[in-house]
Amino acid sequence: MDQPKPPATPALSHAEIRTIIIGIMLAMLLAALDQTIIATALPTIGRELGDLEHLPWVVTVYLLTSTAVTPLYGKFSDSHGRRVTMLIGIVVFIVGSIACAVAPTMFALILARGLQGVGGGGLIALAQTIVADLVPPKERGKYQVYFASVFMSSSLLGPVLGGFFAEHLHWSVIFWINLPLGLIALFITFHTLKKLPRHDRPHQLDLLGAMLMVTATVSLLLALSWGGLRFPWFSLPILGLVAGSVVLWGLFAIRMRLAPEPLIPPGVLNNSVVRMGVLSACFGMGTYIGLTIYLPVYFEAVRGLSASLSGLALIPLMAGTVCGATISGRSMAKAKHYKRLPMGGLLVAMVATGVLAASAHTISITMIEVLLAIISVGLGTLLPVSTVAIQNAVKPHELGTATGTANFFRSLGGALIVAVFGAIVLSGAGLSGATSFETLGHTAAQSGVDLGDIFSYVFVAASIGFGLALVFLVAMKELPLRGSAVKAAEAAIAD
Repeated sequence: MDQPKPPATPALSHAEIRTIIIGIMLAMLLAALDQTIIATALPTIGRELGDLEHLPWVVTVYLLTSTAVTPLYGKFSDSHGRRVTMLIGIVVFIVGSIACAVAPTMFALILARGLQGVGGGGLIALAQTIVADLVPPKERGKYQVYFASVFMSSSLLGPVLGGFFAEHLHWSVIFWINLPLGLIALFITFHTLKKLPRHDRPHQLDLLGAMLMVTATVSLLLALSWGGLRFPWFSLPILGLVAGSVVLWGLFAIRMRLAPEPLIPPGVLNNSVVRMGVLSACFGMGTYIGLTIYLPVYFEAVRGLSASLSGLALIPLMAGTVCGATISGRSMAKAKHYKRLPMGGLLVAMVATGVLAASAHTISITMIEVLLAIISVGLGTLLPVSTVAIQNAVKPHELGTATGTANFFRSLGGALIVAVFGAIVLSGAGLSGATSFETLGHTAAQSGVDLGDIFSYVFVAASIGFGLALVFLVAMKELPLRGSAVKAAEAAIAD
């Protein structure tokens, strides 16, 4: 029997689309900036609150909660609409930010950061999903460029603002700044998203599945966060967390098959385009995140740069993604075979990291900057293609679930690869237990270990990561991009 076709949604004008884009970009900036602005303020926070031992948890707990709730936001938005879900996320984020700003102790700050992560975890995935509601897939890549610019801006401005606020004002300003930004985003979201096309359907939220997924994620990320630093990798606590995560993921897989409406519909993960696109983005972005964290260690411990100079040296790696995403996004509207450009980009990134691995000791800083720019541009070409291809392959009422799932596994892949890079550095230096990366070079020198050799292995691992992203991208089926939002909805429901 034929399925009823959805009613035609009035086309939004370019000015209306632009207004909505500005609103959701501001919401994205809240989440993205909060991940970078706090880094340079952490030493000041630790000194003023009198607790340096638990300082890493200020970052880790945000990662834990924001990663774990991402699929929940996607599912909830598919059920109740993007607008109300975005409003909930912004409100929770603002409340969490206020709690962080007034936190009197480190423990209170850690709890507040967890609440802040619950709000921020859905903002990025929801913003990408809203663009999918607004713009047909063939034109969507161009708008992904705006989001890439948000990430670049937060990457460049965040550390500078965090250090300035902590040194000249007060560390709490890095959280208070979210209040005016959040209220503006809330106002724009409340008014502009009323015009957003609706594809949501009534659903039952699988709370048991959500609980299993969240606890499995938290167990795994705790193991990745603590392994090699707080506890040795093969210690009982780490092995217990990994085993617990495996069991919980197994129970979650069983729940997905038995639940009337599972949290992640099997049809989404069984979709080969979604599966391959998610894996490609997972390894590509995960490797990129790992490089952004460990390259400053390389610059300081191996090449002898100061902390401020190492931050400046990282700029080409941050800025190039926007260039790559811009080129790739615009080409998607014209090119039939839209995979070819990111395939070439990932191949170039893989070769560039291979060059770094072969010459980690001798290569000049100038040449490193050139290679980082090449890596960044190459990876940037993957970002809009993977996101749009995944959204193009699912039904309109599954956009939130698919986008949230993709962002969830991408974040999880980043945590995993960061842990792999950390294991290479720590085990190569003969270190275990709690270690400060600031003293890594001195400790390795006393042990007679050459950190340049260790980072050669890190770059080899990065090259392998980009290679795996390329393999999964090649395996992803290249579906034609739909050119009309209404036709896309009709075709997807008729499938």
